[in-house]
Amino acid sequence: MELQAGDKAPEFKTKDQDGNVVSLKDFKGKKVALYFYPEDDTQVCTVQACNLRDNYAILKEKGITILGVSPNDEKSHKKFEAKYKLPFTLLVDEDLKLANKYGVWAEKVLYGHRHMGIVRSTFLINEDGKIHHIIKRALSKTHTQQILKGWGMD
Repeated sequence: MELQAGDKAPEFKTKDQDGNVVSLKDFKGKKVALYFYPEDDTQVCTVQACNLRDNYAILKEKGITILGVSPNDEKSHKKFEAKYKLPFTLLVDEDLKLANKYGVWAEKVLYGHRHMGIVRSTFLINEDGKIHHIIKRALSKTHTQQILKGWGMD
């Protein structure tokens, strides 16, 4: 069943780019933007991450915690973080558990070819752990604006 605004956000526990275990419970009482992206250090994913980096001060000022999720491992996330000086947490989802829980591992079509992959999506999770808003088509160049609008802060 597809997640919707108002649903309880699926709980998770995974590692971040530094090997720390992170769970959704760690962010109770905070606004979270949980964004799923296909792969570290690829063109569109880098534009998206850098948009969040460049607007990080605004997001932080508004009390929004950014968590990026992709199927890459810790080492890949660490390189991506260092290369682009990303100030936020990147979560490891090699087994696709998070992607499946949030319904973002799906069939995609690229140049007429069908394949399974991450659908670029962002879940805005409120202080009570409920989904406030879902950005089903995250735009790499304007992702921060989409997040702020989703929270009604635009």
